[in-house]
Amino acid sequence: MSINSRSSQSSLLACSPAAAAAAAPSLLQQVGMAGSAAVITVSFVHPVDVVKTRIQVSPEYAALGMGGTVKKVVGSEGVLAMWKGVNAAWLREASYTSLRLGLYEPCKIAFGCTTPENTTFIKKFLAGSAAGALGSLAGNPFDVLKTRMMTAEGKTSPSIVGTAKDLFAHQGVGGFYRGIDSNVMRAMVLNGTKMACYDQTKGYVVQYTGLAKSSLITQFISAVAAGFFMTCTVSPFDMVRTRLMNQPADAKIYNNAVDCFVKICKNEGPLTLWRGFMPIWSRFAPTTTIQLVIFEQLRGLMGMKSM
Repeated sequence: MSINSRSSQSSLLACSPAAAAAAAPSLLQQVGMAGSAAVITVSFVHPVDVVKTRIQVSPEYAALGMGGTVKKVVGSEGVLAMWKGVNAAWLREASYTSLRLGLYEPCKIAFGCTTPENTTFIKKFLAGSAAGALGSLAGNPFDVLKTRMMTAEGKTSPSIVGTAKDLFAHQGVGGFYRGIDSNVMRAMVLNGTKMACYDQTKGYVVQYTGLAKSSLITQFISAVAAGFFMTCTVSPFDMVRTRLMNQPADAKIYNNAVDCFVKICKNEGPLTLWRGFMPIWSRFAPTTTIQLVIFEQLRGLMGMKSM
């Protein structure tokens, strides 16, 4: 065999899919893929978030339930009211979710998850929590704006610039970080539960069904399971966060996350912390499933192995 033919074979091998898969994308690419998956997903599920938020902040909407809330909002404010605050949601997902998804694998390595033997559920949870906390710090300002825009009643949808100007005028820079303590705690529990349960469930599905980790069925089952467990653990934190972010600037009801938690339990009963469980699950189930499946598919296109 000639030297030229050997060189040609080497070139072909270098361009093969296997060789491409060996070159892992950069951290920036991982974060970019996560952000893309998140923005696409939130465009479809945002109406459920609007319903969930209205139910959490208003006893009137809570009494109406999901169907009644949709009927009231659409009837009095129009169909487009179901997408109030979606531009703030896009910015939130591009900052918050891109980091909490994109940083999960680097955080796993940082926590010592280098082999299947030393990759425990606790380490997965801690990695997801760390990524969630970092993402929450970046996305909190957009989270505050999104919450205020979603709860604004009336046929005219508030603009993100107008909402930001009003918030800054009345509360300063600190207004954009209102509820940061509860939001970080929520993000840590949410992402820790989400990524650990997704990762763990995938292992069980592969073990008991023989399906590959890259299988769409494996990813779907794992994402649905993660969405349910997320709802169970996150609902109380979600309630506290929403109350803190939505309280009036001129009438401070809660001092911090702990004070809010205690007052809700004392004045409205502990089960109030799970008010809106069904709309939260209705949002988490499709959001988690679509988000993780798109993220996994993008990882495959970029030559990365499945999580």
